[in-house]
Amino acid sequence: MPSSHLLLEEPIRMVSILEPSKPSFFPAMTKIVGTLGPKSRSVETISGCLKAGMSVARFDFSWHDPEYHQETLENLKVAVKSTKKLCAVMLDTVGAEMQVVNKSEKAISLEANAQVVLTPDQGQEASSEILPINFDGLAKAVKKGDTIFIGQYLFTGSETTSVWLEVSEVNGEDVVCIIKNSATLAGSLFTLHASQIHIDLPTLTEKDKEVISTWGVKNKIDFLSLSYTRHAEDVRQAREFLSKLGDISQTQIFAKIENVEGLTHFDEILQEADGIILSRGNLGIDLPPEKVFLFQKSALYKCNMAGKPAVLTRVVDSMTDNLRPTRAEATDVANAVLDGSDAILLGAETLRGLYPVETISTVGRICSEAEKVFNQDLYFKRTVKYVGEPMTHLESIASSAVRAAIKVKASIIICFTSSGRAARLIAKYRPTMPVLSVVIPRLKTNQLKWSFSGAFEARQSLIVRGLFPMLADPRHPAESTSATNESILKVALDHGKALGVIKSHDRVVVCQKLGDASVVKIIELED
Repeated sequence: MPSSHLLLEEPIRMVSILEPSKPSFFPAMTKIVGTLGPKSRSVETISGCLKAGMSVARFDFSWHDPEYHQETLENLKVAVKSTKKLCAVMLDTVGAEMQVVNKSEKAISLEANAQVVLTPDQGQEASSEILPINFDGLAKAVKKGDTIFIGQYLFTGSETTSVWLEVSEVNGEDVVCIIKNSATLAGSLFTLHASQIHIDLPTLTEKDKEVISTWGVKNKIDFLSLSYTRHAEDVRQAREFLSKLGDISQTQIFAKIENVEGLTHFDEILQEADGIILSRGNLGIDLPPEKVFLFQKSALYKCNMAGKPAVLTRVVDSMTDNLRPTRAEATDVANAVLDGSDAILLGAETLRGLYPVETISTVGRICSEAEKVFNQDLYFKRTVKYVGEPMTHLESIASSAVRAAIKVKASIIICFTSSGRAARLIAKYRPTMPVLSVVIPRLKTNQLKWSFSGAFEARQSLIVRGLFPMLADPRHPAESTSATNESILKVALDHGKALGVIKSHDRVVVCQKLGDASVVKIIELED
């Protein structure tokens, strides 16, 4: 597997470091997923997040009820309408997550070297001596010397708000632990993670199924983030469940890799899933620190070659409380882009962080700068070599469109698509210019009514690097005539001009289907 430094354009002009970033309609080619919560659920704040570059809104059901999330989603709809910025919706399941339950919500102080007991008896009140948990199989899963981590929602990594425990003995269903560091746990719920331990909990819980079949169906979610995916079978079962729910049978499943078990079965999971989320918070606990960068580079490379979106989490933790990231975090974001990430997922930073809009804006600017030095030429050659010969018809058209766009220095690639697959294949080759995906709805009709698809496909491209969707007029079917295609192309070009990404005398590469043939053409705009 090639090392990431090879994907850096050489040489980097020193003057570019001093040049201010230019504002653009597309803040970055790399997408940003924002988790909406207490600090980011008002119409005003969500509007700010959308303008700053958020293209996917994540709703995490590890905490709060569907009614709360519904209120937030209604605010999102208002913000989308007022800002005219498209935004997809991602539902994040609870999955096989163990939690400490603190019903009283009183702060719990834990002192280093003291003992604390983890018990499945949720009737007990949480205290410095005893912590009730939501899983009665922990005592069977752990042994003396094992490591357990407890922290707030989305571990902050701060040793004052999260605690490391070492199992000293198992007493019936209780687990007695030695506290390794002093900490104060505040709130009603803390996540518990047992390092490198198999936990016998279902990946899709009954609670998850209920939320998906009610809240998910009602809101026609675009993405399902399948927490704690450990096997390909987890994805297959989730897809089978979605297939029975009608309206969301098209929902894409993103497998969330959170532990060593998921990494071990990564290749099979990637084959089944529509995309991957690398949950570096939990993985950082499950893996030795020196191994974290290896799994990141390997996983992103495999996703890139498969043409499936890869999403990276936990990049600017410090911005939860600070207006500026650390130098290590800023470098981490840039390296995520150079390693091939499609999107950056912000969790605590936007959910309960003090600066949600500023965080999105900062991450977007860092991504944009990293994209300028991404070695597209090397990446393109590597991808073509991986695909091999003979290429499929679509793969050949996609790679040719990108090659042509780079050779003629096109401002934009416009791709006509109905399923979104052609546009995603073009984006797979990481062109240096934006790909405008013109989704032409498919008409479905029977004797009683007609309907069309396309909105799902358009929104689902909002998580793919470099892909920007536009939904065509539903009155134009996918099997449209040449004249119809030309009229849609004019609308797309006018859209590009309005966004400021196309100007007079620019060259544009267009990829479209004419009859049974796929055509790549280069057009030069007039005044």
